[in-house]
Amino acid sequence: MSGNGKPSANGGSDREIAARALPTPKSVSPEMQKLVGAPPRPAYKLRPKTAEEWRALVDEAAAPIVAGLPALCERLAVRYERTALDDVRAFSVVPREVAPANRNRLLLHIHGGCYVWNKAEAGLPEAILMAGFGGFKVLSVDYRMPPEAFFPAALDDVVKAWTAAATMEDPRGMAVFGTSAGGALTLELVLRAKSEGLPLPAAIASGTPMSDLTKTGDTFTTNEMIDNVLVSREGLCQRAAEYYAGGHDLADPLLSPVYGDVSGFPPAILTSGTRDLLLSNTVRVHRKLRQAGVEAELNVYEAQSHAQYMFDDAAPETQEAFLEIARFFDRRLAR
Repeated sequence: MSGNGKPSANGGSDREIAARALPTPKSVSPEMQKLVGAPPRPAYKLRPKTAEEWRALVDEAAAPIVAGLPALCERLAVRYERTALDDVRAFSVVPREVAPANRNRLLLHIHGGCYVWNKAEAGLPEAILMAGFGGFKVLSVDYRMPPEAFFPAALDDVVKAWTAAATMEDPRGMAVFGTSAGGALTLELVLRAKSEGLPLPAAIASGTPMSDLTKTGDTFTTNEMIDNVLVSREGLCQRAAEYYAGGHDLADPLLSPVYGDVSGFPPAILTSGTRDLLLSNTVRVHRKLRQAGVEAELNVYEAQSHAQYMFDDAAPETQEAFLEIARFFDRRLAR
């Protein structure tokens, strides 16, 4: 043992790091600096105990998102409307101008929110960003969540929605994308599609996925209290995911897909940030895909906490992230 370390349970040494100031870097845009420099979200400390308390938190978070949708759609020239995929609630999200190369292509979007937040219209901002910046037609799945439904309800809905969507266009011209819980559900969908013999999408984009609910991974510690969105590995998002799991084994690959068999996966692009609590989740999925011989790209953005690449459509980093995904899809989707 050397330095200030002390023996750890895994046989190595735990390093003790002195408290230090964390400046907002000038290496990101002014828009991103506002996001990076914001204080940690105080909600991470909340511990709802009843279904009513969970519903109140979900509704409180949804209200400003839904209120901002008309302006977001106007800025990005996108419209949306309710639809259904089989009997699963969904939204059709379409840009005013579909790129000519994308006329026979279709994306399936799976929103994030720690398996609890962003019901109905509140789950649409990421789909709108992809439709607007990428020029794709998007179907966004409004899957069931607690306290109305628990594991595996969200995944069941996503699989049913994918199966229905895959009859609307050739799966070779389709991709699936999502962030956070949506990034994990994207991976879980492919695991289920493989096991059930369903068609696979031609490509996937998994943004900072909640790919390991057991909280295994370096940045659960190194970025704790540095990520100003999730903040802590024991924070509200982890509580929400455990609420969804309903006592099920958190290491099940259909909850923690990093433990699944990823051989035969379609090409994947993964996105995270240097301050993201789930950076290790993202890196570990990328390495597992590469070890299985799957084509996979990893984009890590300067200074960003969890999913901040989709928080402000005026930030150049937001447009860059979605154009990276759009270009990745364009190279792999049939026309």
